[in-house]
Amino acid sequence: MEPEWKDRIRSVCIDLEKKSSVEMVIVTVPSIKPYPSAKHYADALYEKWQIGSTQQEHGLMVLVAVQERQAAMALGRQMFSVITPAVRNEVSRLYLQPAIERGHFGEGLYRTAVALATPAQEVRFTPPSRPRIKGLGVWITLGTTVAIVSFFWWMSRPDLRHPYRRIQKGEYWGTGQGGFGGNWGGFGGGTSGEGYR
Repeated sequence: MEPEWKDRIRSVCIDLEKKSSVEMVIVTVPSIKPYPSAKHYADALYEKWQIGSTQQEHGLMVLVAVQERQAAMALGRQMFSVITPAVRNEVSRLYLQPAIERGHFGEGLYRTAVALATPAQEVRFTPPSRPRIKGLGVWITLGTTVAIVSFFWWMSRPDLRHPYRRIQKGEYWGTGQGGFGGNWGGFGGGTSGEGYR
């Protein structure tokens, strides 16, 4: 195929995807082997390349096998409403088959791309919306607030965090470490015992 026709076909495909998010791909292959038909080849290639988004529903591919002089189309599920059998038959009869018979693939595939892009523009790709749980944000905010308040309240009460039951009951005095009035001895490093009753 001549570079001029390649550029024109690419321009049609890019313009269609920008307008409607429909991905159209035009493919030529030397032969359909090892597939039994151009249709089998097109379906396999469509799935392998994941044409038409991750769900492969908004895609369109035209495949031409040069040696066998065969052509086929592969469509995503959302395309069947606009690329109907009547549209496919008319495009094939007017543009695709004459191009294959004469061997003028560039012009024929370009006109095929234009003819298919016109109805394909009617499709609008809308990504599936994620289900939202009503009031979920309020409950998350409330739960987070309660958790933060509880944490700071717990941190402000060392009697609740101390491992010894007597100190949990308030039977302690001093600052807790070192010095002359603490629970722990001075230079010796041992427990003085004077802090307990």
